[in-house]
Amino acid sequence: MNAATAQTGNPDICLPVMNEQDVQQAVRQCRRLCMQYGFKQVQAFQVATALAELAKNMLYHADGGEIHIRLLHTPRTGIEIEACDHGPGIPDIEQAMQNHFSTRGTLGIGLPAVKRLMDEMQIETVTGQGTRIRARKWR
Repeated sequence: MNAATAQTGNPDICLPVMNEQDVQQAVRQCRRLCMQYGFKQVQAFQVATALAELAKNMLYHADGGEIHIRLLHTPRTGIEIEACDHGPGIPDIEQAMQNHFSTRGTLGIGLPAVKRLMDEMQIETVTGQGTRIRARKWR
């Protein structure tokens, strides 16, 4: 039993994200799990959209990583999405969380959207070593 299983009572689902197909597969699995865990359809869509944003960021900025999906019982029921990569890290989290800030010339709404879609969000990053983002949605 790993630490996630002990903490949540359910296995940690780990999905590699190395290409666009992996992102699509992770989004489908996430949406299915949310519905299975009793989330409303709109909540499942919000969680899956947040996962897609995090997974795409890993592809674009870190050449991939892993997504972990966990069901939480603390005593509330929720779902946690954790995105982990070994990329360059986020040099300025405060700036990255501003709407329309982009280092790639995109709309710059990814991380701020994740924060809006989910109930909780934590970012841990170390320059040159990678980033771990945890986002939770409560049922």
